[in-house]
Amino acid sequence: GSDTVQFPIKFSPKKAGCYHCQIILKSPCDIRVYEIECVVNSEQADAQLEFLTPAYQTVTQEIPISNISSEDWRFEAVLEGQCFHGPPVINVPVGGTVPYPLTFKPVAECEIMTVANIKACA
Repeated sequence: GSDTVQFPIKFSPKKAGCYHCQIILKSPCDIRVYEIECVVNSEQADAQLEFLTPAYQTVTQEIPISNISSEDWRFEAVLEGQCFHGPPVINVPVGGTVPYPLTFKPVAECEIMTVANIKACA
């Protein structure tokens, strides 16, 4: 006795992004259009970089941040540790790729480890 019908949909994205779909249901007396938008986020990416440089020499690694979504992105970067530097905020426009310049500038001969967290902001 229900007025609803199940309409199963299978969605199998191959990569992160914003996917749009339009479902049109027609009958002799009715037309219904359903707009569906699915946003797929990739798993949190962990990466490890190793910088080798003489003391007092600077090395910069540009980390590409690609935006394949339908909205501009704003990221905050928090660097924990010594001798690493980078901009605190990075903006990536829709469809664009912006490099995040992570710079390592040691002040002495030593081994240093740090954690860099780059997260999206609302």
